[in-house]
Amino acid sequence: MPTPKAGYHLKDGRRVPGTTTVINRFKDSGGLIYWAWNEGKEGRDYRETSGKAADAGTLAHAMVDAHIKGNPPPDLAKVPAEIAIKASTAFGAYLDWAAQSKLEILETEIELISESYEFGGTPDAIGYLTGRLSVIDWKSSNAVYADHLIQMAAYRQLWQENRPHYPITGGFHLCRFAKEHGDFAHHYFPNLDEAWEQFILFRRAYEIDKGLKKRAA
Repeated sequence: MPTPKAGYHLKDGRRVPGTTTVINRFKDSGGLIYWAWNEGKEGRDYRETSGKAADAGTLAHAMVDAHIKGNPPPDLAKVPAEIAIKASTAFGAYLDWAAQSKLEILETEIELISESYEFGGTPDAIGYLTGRLSVIDWKSSNAVYADHLIQMAAYRQLWQENRPHYPITGGFHLCRFAKEHGDFAHHYFPNLDEAWEQFILFRRAYEIDKGLKKRAA
């Protein structure tokens, strides 16, 4: 989830960066660059196809979000029929998976702060899957990327620092909706310790980078 408008603040009032802000400072954009290059190679304008490609997956993601929060679903009549069908199919696949996994959402989009590592974040969801508490994240993307894993590892730290009596025992679950076709896929990671190590390094590098930019200004 994006950083809240007010930002994240420690108890002493100091503002700290959000999880995605830290990760994006050092995000590997190789896949995006290759995709844009390939679109050009095929004679397509990536600025036009990117919007179209995101529609089905983004719509399916929005349907899941509305379902979890008990909000009205997106109006499918306002989107092309082909995209609506793909998104609806993906949403149906998600519902089947949720039922089979006995998904029970405990918290959704809760803003959390790490006083120990000085960063904030808003996990998509923390919930039970087959009876075990897990970090759950929704993504609209055509692949799983390292920054997705780093983000979920950081969310676990945020949760366990703020909810120590409810430890994460069920690992990490990434629910992905492919952008163009809206295909649903579930990815399970029992352990992401190395991803958490990477985030700690990113957090330290973020402060160093911020200082260097001030010197170079």
